[in-house]
Amino acid sequence: MSASTVHVKNISSATSEKEIKDFFSFCGKISTIDVTKSGETQSATVTFEKETAAKTALLLDHTQLGSTQVQVSSASGSNDDDGSHFTQNTERDSDEITQEEKPRARIAAEYIAHGYVLGDQAIQKAIDLDTKHGVSTRFLSTLTSLDQKYHATDKAKSVDQSYGVTTKANSLLTGLTSYFEKAAGSKQVQDIHAEARRLADLKKQDSGVSKVPGTEKTTCKCASDSKNCPCEAGKCACSGCEKSDVKKIAADSEKTTCKCGGDTKVCGCAPGKCSCSDCPKAKTEPVAGSDKSTCKCGGDDKNCPCEVGKCACSGCSK
Repeated sequence: MSASTVHVKNISSATSEKEIKDFFSFCGKISTIDVTKSGETQSATVTFEKETAAKTALLLDHTQLGSTQVQVSSASGSNDDDGSHFTQNTERDSDEITQEEKPRARIAAEYIAHGYVLGDQAIQKAIDLDTKHGVSTRFLSTLTSLDQKYHATDKAKSVDQSYGVTTKANSLLTGLTSYFEKAAGSKQVQDIHAEARRLADLKKQDSGVSKVPGTEKTTCKCASDSKNCPCEAGKCACSGCEKSDVKKIAADSEKTTCKCGGDTKVCGCAPGKCSCSDCPKAKTEPVAGSDKSTCKCGGDDKNCPCEVGKCACSGCSK
């Protein structure tokens, strides 16, 4: 079989084909994917456009996907990696940075940033392969070339509409400053985890994650779909999201319930919308003709569910 194909075993029967495809798409472009039932689990044959992607996929052997650890092996029967398959600058047909060009350590950081669990052993192997085959050095050369073309480092420091940067260039420049700061020199496992945290923060910003005032909850743009939710489990305040305990009491009602137990610090409901017993947010009322609201905080901001500067209760610091 082709060196661009990998076999995947021990996939949970609850894992969808889309989830399998999403998981392996970080490695590179997928040509075909064939999923078959295998007893209580599933197996898959994934064929990539390039051998480089398949070699990267081998790093995912014994990595968690859903509720199981998957087993990944090369269809060619050889798991050796001599580095001869890496994309060269001369082969690039556009200025887009492809997954196949990126150092494996960078791809490892992207996996972790998206919530996947990658063991330190796999991360270290990715670092070792990058070093052995000079991938980071070659990638830095690519970025330097693109920087000379787009003056990327200047724009990446403060990408703004005033620069008139095209959408294509914007996607190209995202994170480029970090690349230039970190691509050279040796990396350690902790550096990859640090980069993963940075990427996760960027992902949250792009997804519109914002903190619900006075609580540990956050809202986002998941549209109640937990697969698109970047919030931490149990902390999304979007009604209907599986990561949220906020539920509508009825389809035609604006009132919601949660598991706050009357504690505004853990209540993700909007002011005036919580129907949980004893919750101050259940007793929030808008002040007519203004953006202010009243509650039953008794002037104590610790019990006040109103937004900062919008409480109309006497004596409350909000």
